[in-house]
Amino acid sequence: MPRLRLDPLRDLARRALARAGAGAAMASATANALVYAEARGLASHGVTRVAQYAAHLSNGRADGKAQPHIVASRGGAALISAGNGLAYAACALAVSEAIARAREFGVSMVSVTDSHHYGVAGFHLVPVGEAGMVGIALSNSPAAMAVAGGKRPLLGTNPIAAVFPRARGAPLLIDMSLSEVARGKLMIAAKEGRPIPLGWALDAGGHPTTDPRAGLEGSMLAMGGTKGAMLALLVELLVTTLSGAAFGFEASSFFVDEGNRPRLGQAFLVIDPGALAGRAVYDERIDTLIAAMTAEAGVRLPGERREALAEKAEADGIEISSQLHEQLIALAG
Repeated sequence: MPRLRLDPLRDLARRALARAGAGAAMASATANALVYAEARGLASHGVTRVAQYAAHLSNGRADGKAQPHIVASRGGAALISAGNGLAYAACALAVSEAIARAREFGVSMVSVTDSHHYGVAGFHLVPVGEAGMVGIALSNSPAAMAVAGGKRPLLGTNPIAAVFPRARGAPLLIDMSLSEVARGKLMIAAKEGRPIPLGWALDAGGHPTTDPRAGLEGSMLAMGGTKGAMLALLVELLVTTLSGAAFGFEASSFFVDEGNRPRLGQAFLVIDPGALAGRAVYDERIDTLIAAMTAEAGVRLPGERREALAEKAEADGIEISSQLHEQLIALAG
């Protein structure tokens, strides 16, 4: 398998997206996000998505010329329109606004509407941690899970992330989807012809399945059963009702080329610890908890494994399949 350094891989993804119709800022922001995921071992949200995004740009499901902009603003709150483009440039604007408003008001919430797939949730919070702020990122996605007690998909896997900066050490980054596994893992298993474990998904008839294609046509199982489904509902409400974005069941699947513009929603909550008990109290409390956690052998902080992989990728590059490499080269022209 070919091994690529991060910068050439990022450039290859950027050129492929630009050739499919993405503007310069959109292509660059998207390529950065996909290589961030790839470097951290999150291949389902990595450069394998380039072909999917390129298809959506080419067939009009995403507008490559969209310019994200503020459509509503009051105090610590704002609403950004992604203009039906790819999500990453709009999310970057939202996070920048949220940080600035949290500095002024202590807390802020900036939502994004008319958006697309936002990839690895934690990626968007890196600037928040670097700014010394606490942050939460939320998004809905096309319907893939049933509500509690239901059988047909209504809710997305609705990924969430949170970042907690530390006075000493890297920020604590918590990142997860609310399905038992990310739906992208089924996509990769289907491409590679591998079965999936029982407990990940149901087929279209509501039966447990080990066939990833049947799972993609059916529904994902929520993490923790009813409680996970309730958390997914909470995210769905927060990112749609306040922003006017589409519900997951109103958006066509990302895993088909044809379909509607998904018009999904995202939300970013940013808090300045100095606005509450104060920075010194915050630093002491988080350090005390982390010390208690790591005092026990075998405990690993959230994000540690991913960051170790990223350091290795930075030094050694990333192996991708020959098939994916050839696909990226063809898309980049």
